[in-house]
Amino acid sequence: MTECKVGILLSGRGSNMMALVEQAHGYTVAMVASDKPAAAGLAWARGRGIATFALSPKGIGKAAYERALEDALREAGVEIIALAGYMRLLSDAFVGRWRGRIVNIHPSLLPKYKGLDTHARAIAAGDAIAGCSVHIVTEELDGGDVLGQGEVPIEPDDTPDTLAARVLAAEHGLYPRILSAFVAR
Repeated sequence: MTECKVGILLSGRGSNMMALVEQAHGYTVAMVASDKPAAAGLAWARGRGIATFALSPKGIGKAAYERALEDALREAGVEIIALAGYMRLLSDAFVGRWRGRIVNIHPSLLPKYKGLDTHARAIAAGDAIAGCSVHIVTEELDGGDVLGQGEVPIEPDDTPDTLAARVLAAEHGLYPRILSAFVAR
């Protein structure tokens, strides 16, 4: 039985991508792709012999960018896409073509705090618990079915940065475990 081929999309340093690669069980990472050709995560992936794709959408537009990205993913045999710090919104058409096969890690306990600034919003609300969620990507921002969550207590002296660091550590344990279960279903 062959393992499921996963493509990881990132925009930055790729710490969640690294966790997905290092803790892969039931899947192999066939490609790491980015909308930022200088993203640090690409160099890390290349250093481990993982195929990479990098293209900036600037100057070519979203549709052309997504066509090129999709061609690269299909050429690599990708079956599931894992968003790992990918900071672009995918078009409804792209999501539709990959329906049920794109997952994302989000730094809040969804459905709370969709979008950005999740840690500051949780602290400002006086929440006792923050965390992260792995969910199916749909056309609705952070609105797909939640596959798993990890909770992190909010400490009295937390800042958005200190909370973010602890939530990120929780993401690194949660995401590979949930992705392994997702590809096995």
